[in-house]
Amino acid sequence: MLLRSLLLLTGALSTGACMEYGPQAEEAFDLRGRGLFITCEGNFMWDNASLSYYDPESRRLENTVFLRANGMKLGDVAQSMTLHDGKGYVVVNNSGVIYVIDPDTFRITGLIEEVVSPRQILFVDEQTAYISDLYDPRITVVDPRTNRIRSRIDMNGHRSTEQMVLSGDRVLVNCWSYDNKILAIDTRTERLVDSLTVGWQPNSLVLDRHGKLWTATDGRSGEAPALWRIDAATLEVERRFELPADRPPSRLTLDAANDRLYFIARDVWRMSTQDESLPAEPFLPYAGTLYYGLGIDPDTGEVYVADAIDYVQNGVVYRFTAEGQPVDTLRVGVIPGNFCFKRL
Repeated sequence: MLLRSLLLLTGALSTGACMEYGPQAEEAFDLRGRGLFITCEGNFMWDNASLSYYDPESRRLENTVFLRANGMKLGDVAQSMTLHDGKGYVVVNNSGVIYVIDPDTFRITGLIEEVVSPRQILFVDEQTAYISDLYDPRITVVDPRTNRIRSRIDMNGHRSTEQMVLSGDRVLVNCWSYDNKILAIDTRTERLVDSLTVGWQPNSLVLDRHGKLWTATDGRSGEAPALWRIDAATLEVERRFELPADRPPSRLTLDAANDRLYFIARDVWRMSTQDESLPAEPFLPYAGTLYYGLGIDPDTGEVYVADAIDYVQNGVVYRFTAEGQPVDTLRVGVIPGNFCFKRL
């Protein structure tokens, strides 16, 4: 009630349903058209992950839609979400499961299990999807038509595979926790075929329109955090952009044209993928917030930034125009971290 009173008092935050957990009846949703899914990680081992849904046109926000639509909790640490072929794939890391949902009704339509600690799902083609994993030193290969595991690809002992991109006949994947590798998988043979050593703990991976792979590394003692631009075809490093030790880059995100790069390094930054130096000024300056997630609307160029606040209370998402002007503020679940845009 305190949160509700504060929101009514300020009038500044868009709200959805109250975030209460426990047995409840299933609700019927049918939210068609453009929208935004926000995966809220929740706290590790607290079983309080959640999924929010936002309509940018009406500014309608619905929180805990998975719980409300299915009458059950989402689970422990909602890591990411991907839309493919009219289905939503919600990756719940510490629960070891990927829920397949209808993106309009939020109802469960399928389930992918027998994964240890999934991080991301990448669709190679209509018959093949790869799943990265925090603890399993293998990439899991799934047939999305049946949601059944087809095989597993050995990563030569590298755990903590994280984000993946498809480049020609290869899938490139970064190894994040206590590692420093970018790995290349041949999708025709489903074998590990190449690797590149970068900085300590590469945490993000995107592929721009010029065939350049971008990663962000955390750095450590004696090694500065950095952005890396890499030729995806040869895995040769083209450029390394160093950042201050207290501002490691993360959450690399591209615009719809895949030629403008956004990232968080305390502030939110924006640069052309062909720039030869870092920008002098941030796109969105630090304002006492804990910027944790970043998304760019592929249709409008609008920017969404997630604020985890203190990793305990419900987080906030800020919506900005493509020029950086404030549009809306959303109160969502605990630790909002990933955005997934539903397009027409």
